Amino acid sequence: MHNGYHSDIKHKEDELAIQYLPAVKAMSFRLKERLPSSVDYMDLSAIGTEELIKLARRYDEKLNDSFWGYAKKRVYGAMLDYLRSLDILSRASRKLVKQIDYAVEEYMVENDEEPTDEQLAEMLDESVDKVHEARIASSIYTVMPLHDQLQVGDEGAALAKVERDELVSVVKKVIGTYSEREQMIIQLYYFEELTLKEISEVLDITESRISQIHKSILQKIKQSVGSENG
Repeated sequence: MHNGYHSDIKHKEDELAIQYLPAVKAMSFRLKERLPSSVDYMDLSAIGTEELIKLARRYDEKLNDSFWGYAKKRVYGAMLDYLRSLDILSRASRKLVKQIDYAVEEYMVENDEEPTDEQLAEMLDESVDKVHEARIASSIYTVMPLHDQLQVGDEGAALAKVERDELVSVVKKVIGTYSEREQMIIQLYYFEELTLKEISEVLDITESRISQIHKSILQKIKQSVGSENG
């Protein structure tokens, strides 16, 4: 009787997880759309599913009346933890990413389009493979929460000492200096979770320009935090 009761409970919990598997698959797919091809959709889906099953088995409906409301952020968080675990930005590649960002910005001023990996390799006297890997690593980081992105690189060290409320205040102040259109890009990317391609279609602006604005905002936030805590 005792064993039967426990197997019924476990069956009910697994049924709950199965019910929300399509939502996890959809979440994995949306996240994958914002990532380079080197990150596998199946890996994201497996990580999310594993977390969903764990959550279903410890879910208490007396404490939370909506299972997906309780599970959604935690499942997404598990996928982001997986991306963090890839340890994609070594100190050397961080330096190269910074050099690439500056080179791209300068090139776009003159040519109104992004340079290819081959062009960047020639400009920076680096191998095409190294440039390609650094750009992939950089593009993976763009799906991370702002706080993760702001801690990348040497200037990011100052952020370890910054209180969350202070950081929010700095972010608001910096974003407020941008045009309404540029603020909309941040809104669509971080809060509506649209891809660069989707934002490009909504606002009729190139993906390269969106990427440039995004990086520029991050850099300004880092500089603001650094000057206030220097």
